Amino acid sequence: MSLSTLGLSNELQRAVSEKGYSDATPIQQALIPAMFTGRDIIAGAQTGTGKTAGFALPILHELAKTAVDTYHYPKAVILVPTRELARQVHASFEAYGKYLTLKSVVLYGGANLTKQANTLKNGADIIIATSGRLLEHINQKNITLEGVSYLVLDEADTILDMGFVHEVGKILEHLPKKRQNVLVSATLSGSVKRLSEQILYKPKLIEVDSMGTSAHSVEQRVYLVEKEKKTELLSFLIGSRNYSQVLVFVRKKEVADEVSHELNLSGLQTAVIHGGKSSGERSRALEGFKVGKVRVLVATDIAARGLDIPALEVVINYDIPHVTGDYIHRIGRTGRAGAKGLALTLISPLEMVALKEVEKLMGKAIPQERLDGYAPAMVVKQKGARKNPNEHKNADGAFGKKKKAVGVAPKSKKRKTTKRDAYKSFDAPQPKAEKKETGRNKRKK
Repeated sequence: MSLSTLGLSNELQRAVSEKGYSDATPIQQALIPAMFTGRDIIAGAQTGTGKTAGFALPILHELAKTAVDTYHYPKAVILVPTRELARQVHASFEAYGKYLTLKSVVLYGGANLTKQANTLKNGADIIIATSGRLLEHINQKNITLEGVSYLVLDEADTILDMGFVHEVGKILEHLPKKRQNVLVSATLSGSVKRLSEQILYKPKLIEVDSMGTSAHSVEQRVYLVEKEKKTELLSFLIGSRNYSQVLVFVRKKEVADEVSHELNLSGLQTAVIHGGKSSGERSRALEGFKVGKVRVLVATDIAARGLDIPALEVVINYDIPHVTGDYIHRIGRTGRAGAKGLALTLISPLEMVALKEVEKLMGKAIPQERLDGYAPAMVVKQKGARKNPNEHKNADGAFGKKKKAVGVAPKSKKRKTTKRDAYKSFDAPQPKAEKKETGRNKRKK
């Protein structure tokens, strides 16, 4: 279906055409008409399928009808979990609305608060913000939200996972009751659906694909590796296969710094993004990666949903994410908009349980490979009476059952005291010197 058939204004059609978009993705075909109805919506689709345009285009279309070039106040609020995603969504609104008189502003932590406040004084129709920074501006009276008609929670599950639900609740207190609410996510977890029950009124559910699936255009592969050899294997894969642009995900920022340092030493130009870096450092690292000055970008999961890198071909998971659902967002950085992508995951023996959880979420097994010199030694489990020649010393029977200790009570356990023990203690003769006076002798005295 063409985007031109969805009722968008000529200005919006011209802008998206210049971006190279002509056909609507499945989520856009469902979400854009639903937005025009004014109903509350909970929408889920795979990462990289155009969800941002799905809610941005109808909001821009409707707001443009009553826009006044000389008067701007907040009419739409889009809440996102990270500053990277905030910048990405803001860039989309700017690109789609380039031929409109609407103004959008992005607010996130780590940037100068006063500078943002001065920008707000000039007016804004659309606010894209992280919840914490928006709440700061509200508390300092830099912004009022009484005229807001649209509230969008983008990547709602991440907002919950990162513990921002309390801040969202505070923001809701400053919004008018009459508004359209939209929850958008790549995974519709139970917590997202519970949040929707609190915020949305009789919402329309839009679920294009099952939430445990990844983009069909992404090829996935697992490499079994000793934990100590992960960085060495990572460097080998990037160098030997001549990957020109690789995004590497790790769980912890300390590991991100270590991996980045080792890759730089091996001759691979590498930058790093994580929560310990300033906003400027993260922006420079991402920009260097996009323009090709940096070959490898190492990032924690804070960037899993905020990076939009055109034509990114390879994502490598250095480890399994803490939150299993983040695996989908990680590999969703490649294979975007129908392009081909490759997602590799390095798995040590201690991560096999976590891998099973990922495969359960995906609904399929991920192909595994072993490279000589990196893969852990295979331990063959034998079947039968005995697994090794010395086993007979500690086992008996055909199935190798361990012998039980006979006649020796465990040291940590004491024999249970019985009622008979109490009688024995009472009847035992008492020493004369310690014999206590009976009640009758006491009365005589």
